[in-house]
Amino acid sequence: MTGQGKNNSLPSAVKARRILIKTAAAASSAIFWIAVWAAAAYGAGSSLILPSPAETFGRLLSLLGEGDFWLTTSKSLLRITAGTVAGVAAGVLSAAISCSARPAETLMKPAVTVIRATPVASFIIIAMLWIGRGNLPSFISFLMVFPIIYTNTLTGLREVGEEEKNIAVLFELTPAGKIRYIYSPAVRPYFLAAAKTATGLSWKAGIAAEVLAFSPDSIGRKLSESKNYLETVDLFAWTAVVVILSLVFEILLNRIGRYLSVGGRKIRKIENELKVTENTEGEGGDAS
Repeated sequence: MTGQGKNNSLPSAVKARRILIKTAAAASSAIFWIAVWAAAAYGAGSSLILPSPAETFGRLLSLLGEGDFWLTTSKSLLRITAGTVAGVAAGVLSAAISCSARPAETLMKPAVTVIRATPVASFIIIAMLWIGRGNLPSFISFLMVFPIIYTNTLTGLREVGEEEKNIAVLFELTPAGKIRYIYSPAVRPYFLAAAKTATGLSWKAGIAAEVLAFSPDSIGRKLSESKNYLETVDLFAWTAVVVILSLVFEILLNRIGRYLSVGGRKIRKIENELKVTENTEGEGGDAS
């Protein structure tokens, strides 16, 4: 094998090792907490108080074979996803407008502050009077997501400096090119951090809205019925469904983050090339 081949294979080997270590650490952590759960269930001595992991996941597998499960899960998924996507879109758009116009930011600040400070339960009760039970989970998910996405996206947009803007002018980037190669990489870490937090909150608040509103064909309704009939195993199984769906959302966000990072790497490469060119020209001028 040539030296170049060894150099090319080294980063791949290091990357594979890091992935293996992270996977092993995550698996070990999961096994540890499942063991703690199993020990606590054994100590409780009754599935009515605390079902074991085996009972919970066994019930979850049996739910997968029921047609009602897929209808319930899909409707809750649709409601909460709609609210989450709307909250993300509105947050990003509002942040872009606020970044380009200070009066817009001044106008948005009180609304964002009120939304963040008001308890979720208050919003749920008030919204039930306005929009009914069907659209309540979507509306509540939207309210949980919007202020977090707005605030972090606005912070990320302001990280774009004059050097990046000059590069956009130099290469005559189109508006779409500016978004992908200039603004997206700057916003990416702030957006992903906000999106992970907002996704978890949207699921918690959305399901809570379904529970309180007793929404038809919803996970929240199944949780409420499980509590009313003291079916603790079902309660834990449906809770596991919520956790799994939330994790799927987080994985999708990580995929989006990798796409957004492409522009950032290209811009950093261009910046380095420009700096090298400037240094070379400076040295040439000194020599002459």
